[in-house]
This record gives sequence, C-alpha cells and structure tokens, in this order.
Amino acid sequence: MRVRATALFHGRVQGVYFRANCQEKAESLGLDGYVRNLPSGGVEAVFEGERALVEDCIEWNRSSQPAARVTSVDIVWGPATGEFRGFEIRR
Repeated sequence: MRVRATALFHGRVQGVYFRANCQEKAESLGLDGYVRNLPSGGVEAVFEGERALVEDCIEWNRSSQPAARVTSVDIVWGPATGEFRGFEIRR
C-alpha cells in the first residue's frame, strides 16, 4: 500500500549535502516526492511509496547521512496522492 510521509528533520542538516544524499537514497528505493531546506534551519522531505520503503528512507536519513547530525524527526503520515513523478530537490 502506497503512503505519504512528510518528515521534518532537525539538527545539523543544512550545508552538509543532506538534500542530495536524501534524493539519491529516495531514488534508489523508487520513492517519489521532494526534499527542501526550510528557513528555520531544518529540512522537509515528502516521500511517497510503499510504507516499508518510506520508513527505510526516513531511518537512513535519520541515522546514516554521512555529514548530517539529525537530532529529531517529526513525521506526519497520510495516503499517497500520486502528485509526484520521481524525487526532486526543491529550492
């Protein structure tokens, strides 16, 4: 079942290639959506795909980003909308 997760990553997540690494991981898992920096210093990512794959991607971004230090993640789950084709970095 396809789901949508909006994840807000907090910590040292800007200026460390977080978005590029997130995009690469999401694409490798076949997820759709986007990632973008927020004015608050956090990063927002919207993932759509199979729930287990979305969970894997969120966990990877939380714990395995090479240079980032994620202190917390806020996640809102919902149904997939199908509005995305691929995974992009937004400005």
